[in-house]
Amino acid sequence: MMIKRLLQSLLLILVVLSPLPALAADAPAAADPSYLGIPAVTYKTTDNGGEYTVTIQILAIMTLLMVLPSLLIMMTSFTRIIVVLAILRQAIGLQQTPSNQVLLGLSLFLTLFVMMPVFRVINAEAVQPYLAETIPPLEAAERAVKPLHEFMLAQTRETDLQLFIRISGREDIASAEETPIHILIPAFITSELKTAFQIGFLIFIPFLIIDLVVASILMAMGMMMLSPVIISLPFKIMLFVLIDGWAMIMGTLANSFGTV
Repeated sequence: MMIKRLLQSLLLILVVLSPLPALAADAPAAADPSYLGIPAVTYKTTDNGGEYTVTIQILAIMTLLMVLPSLLIMMTSFTRIIVVLAILRQAIGLQQTPSNQVLLGLSLFLTLFVMMPVFRVINAEAVQPYLAETIPPLEAAERAVKPLHEFMLAQTRETDLQLFIRISGREDIASAEETPIHILIPAFITSELKTAFQIGFLIFIPFLIIDLVVASILMAMGMMMLSPVIISLPFKIMLFVLIDGWAMIMGTLANSFGTV
């Protein structure tokens, strides 16, 4: 009896919540060939070509926000900065200090500092005209990509760029400025990693010399069971503080991208 009443209750709920009347009311709209199934999804033709409704634009913006971390890593100065800071922490001998959160935050804000001129151009030439509804979304996207294209091209080595152009098989690229964005991005990342490792190598040398000196002294004193890292770590930290190492590293990273 309880099961029968439960089934009756479920049937009553289904009848009340049934979407059949709503579907019947929308039947004329569904018969329209231009009907897409979602009333808010429409395409409006304009003098500049056309544009989608606000619903689709919001969906595109939300999608862009999902891939924003990847764009931040792949198309800005973030990669070089975070790699150099990670190498610096390893060279000093500190495993968890500064923490990963501190390094990420420092890299993020230094990236904003370096990329601010590019972001200003994007805001002036793409974002503000789009918000003022003077240009369509596609043109705004093209204008936004152009400053990033120029920045990445200025930081990319010619050998790396030619490598990916050759791999892609594109023979119609007459100059570096004509390089498509999908070819420029991997070339830019390759150049950034190469530059970051070169800077990291120069950072590693003085700390390596301190390790060698401490290890030689300990071996000469017969203290071979004592780890040289324990003894050299305070000296490396003291050296880094005395030469104002953080200011030198930050200044070197910022100046490595040219005028900011």
